[in-house]
Order: sequence, then C-alpha cells, then structure tokens
Amino acid sequence: MRIRISRRLALTAAAVALLGAATAPGVAAASGEKHSSPKPTVVLVHGAWADSSSWAPVMERLRKDGYPVRAIANPLQGLTDDTAYVSSYLSTIDGPVVLVGHSYGGAVITNSAASDPDVKALVYIAGFIPAKGETVGELAAQSSPPIPLVSTSVPGGTDVSIDPDHFRDVFAGDVDRTTAASMAAAQRPANTKAVSDASVDEAFRTVPSWSLITRQDHAIAPDVQRFMSKRAGSHITEVNASHAVMISRPGAVTETIEDAARSVR
Repeated sequence: MRIRISRRLALTAAAVALLGAATAPGVAAASGEKHSSPKPTVVLVHGAWADSSSWAPVMERLRKDGYPVRAIANPLQGLTDDTAYVSSYLSTIDGPVVLVGHSYGGAVITNSAASDPDVKALVYIAGFIPAKGETVGELAAQSSPPIPLVSTSVPGGTDVSIDPDHFRDVFAGDVDRTTAASMAAAQRPANTKAVSDASVDEAFRTVPSWSLITRQDHAIAPDVQRFMSKRAGSHITEVNASHAVMISRPGAVTETIEDAARSVR
C-alpha cells in the first residue's frame, strides 16, 4: 500500500526533526558545536545633572554587540534612598548583571551591588567610589575649583543644579555647544542628601571593578578619580575626555563596559 504524505505535512515533519536535532544534547556534541552562555545584562545608572538619555550613544553600541541593556532613572534624592531604589530595580532582573555608574551614580552602584549576588562586575565611568562611612561631598571637596551651583528649596530639602552659564565648562567641555546647551537646560537637579548621606557598603571589595578616568574632567578631578580607583583595586583605563564622556567618547565607555562583561562567566 502506498501512503501519500502532503507537502505541508512533510515540511512540518522536517521542521520537527530539525528542532529535535538542535535540542538533542548528543547532536551538538557530535558536530563540535558549543553553546555559549548568554551575555550579562548591562544596567546603566546616571549621576547628578544628567538623565538616562545621556547613555543613548553607549546603549546603541551595546545593543549592536548583543548585550541586553537597561538604563535606570536615578531619583537623585540622596544616597540612601537612591541605593534602595536601584536595589529594588536590580531584583527584577534575572541572570548576571554588569552594573555601571557615572559620576554620583558610582556611589549608588557601590552600595546597591552589595545586596545583589547577581552583580558580577562594577564599572565606574568618571565615577565616585566612596569607602564605608565616606560621603560624596567629602570626595568632591578634593576637586578644585568648586562647581558653580544653583540651589532651589523643595519639599524634600534643597536641590542643586549647575549654573547653566558654566555647564559646558564644568560638565561637557568636549561636547559641541548646541548639545551642551541642551544638556544644561535638561539637567536633573540633585538633592543635597546625595552628597551628605554616608556610604554604608563597599561592593568593590567583593565584586571586580573597572574604572574609566577622564583626564579633562572639571567636575571630578582626575587625581581624585585615580585615588578612588586605585583604592578600589579597579582595572583602570584613562581617556582624554570631559565629565560627559558617555556623550563625547561613547566608544571608549562601551569598550570599558564590554571589557568588564567579558569577565563574567
């Protein structure tokens, strides 16, 4: 008896056979193929006087290279509150994480990573790396001259922002004037508790870290960045860039993040 199989059924059977071959452990081993581990999720935390959009050029490059990326809107309401916020966000992400902080965001990741075992690498981008009991304000005071700030009384205390007339000089010296002016207009103020709350954890003691130091930085002096990075035992790279390095040199920032990501197993 001859059995006729429709073309659609034959194609379906072939697809099932291919699926079975792709998922059968012995087949991959026989062909010499290896399953690579999924890439870690890169979580980006901005600092004061910026927002998540400042990471856009870096996110584009990371996604192109196959990395899952999240950018957290840091509340900038104080190190204690911001740490709790970021920690809550991290708890929703499955799998290994590379946690990246720019500027004040470095202090936030130093504290929030301590409560999440899935954070496998820390990356500081022109970032503060406070020790336990230290404040961002104490570290910032080592930079000179002081940043020209504008204060505003708000229900939660006092917010500060960079005087727009000096924003480019302080924050974005190597960014074109039009972009820098837009950044100055859109900057998110930070509550003064961001610099007065003491750090309570030192995640860099147990989590490997990388640090990108910006040599043309007028917000955090390069020497202060070097001191903090060496104290943390970070893998250090330096670049000729302003504090807004994620805008002016996104390739260098991406390279540092991916160096850290490649260490995650």
